[in-house]
Amino acid sequence: MTVIAKVSAILDAFGADDRGLGFAELQRRTGLAKATLHRLTGEMVEARLLDRAGDGRFHLSGYLFALGMRASVERSLLEVATPFLEDLYERTHETVHLGLREGAEVVYVAKIGGHRQARAPSRLGGRMPLHATAIGKALLAFAPDPVRAEVLASPLARLAPRTVTSPLILRRQLDEAAATRVTFEAEESAVGIVCVGAPVLDSDDLAVAAVSVAGPATRFRPQQHAGSVKAAAAGIAAMLARRKSSA
Repeated sequence: MTVIAKVSAILDAFGADDRGLGFAELQRRTGLAKATLHRLTGEMVEARLLDRAGDGRFHLSGYLFALGMRASVERSLLEVATPFLEDLYERTHETVHLGLREGAEVVYVAKIGGHRQARAPSRLGGRMPLHATAIGKALLAFAPDPVRAEVLASPLARLAPRTVTSPLILRRQLDEAAATRVTFEAEESAVGIVCVGAPVLDSDDLAVAAVSVAGPATRFRPQQHAGSVKAAAAGIAAMLARRKSSA
């Protein structure tokens, strides 16, 4: 492994639920030699990529967060999308997401929810399989053909009892989404959560992002908010296109 690969392995060892990792756990997760890990974590602390707490546990640093916010694509997208996401929240008062596709996963780059937001498995910066979420299906329905084909040919992990694991059913859902530009999830990522999503499309009708609203199955009716979600996604797409044309 190169030094960069080792540093990447250390950063990737931190999960979304971690509240710091001790040296032994970090070594277990990375598989790096003790001397190598000791040297690299020290250099990463000096470079502000890691913070070391008083108890010796390591944390991802605030500097890393600042670097992530400088990513031009996400920054521009968030600047454009935020007013639409806030408006969508005011219309629904449920949990609103903005996500990007990375491989066969959706990465959540924005999440807005009030005091009564549903206990959804999504989290800011977290990842979920494309096939198990409405926002992921929106990204997958408008992904390049090779991406869609690869997901459909791969095993579809079951996250909940109602997760779609049949490629035939998923293909049918994606075909419908391609026609309607809206997707739905019925307790497929977690029991009790339902969701509606829509893609943010570029001039080639490929998804650059997707928007969704999720709520508890006991009170949220996704079909009633499909129009609002589609309008928000279309508004974001139009603003991105306007910025691109004026750049």
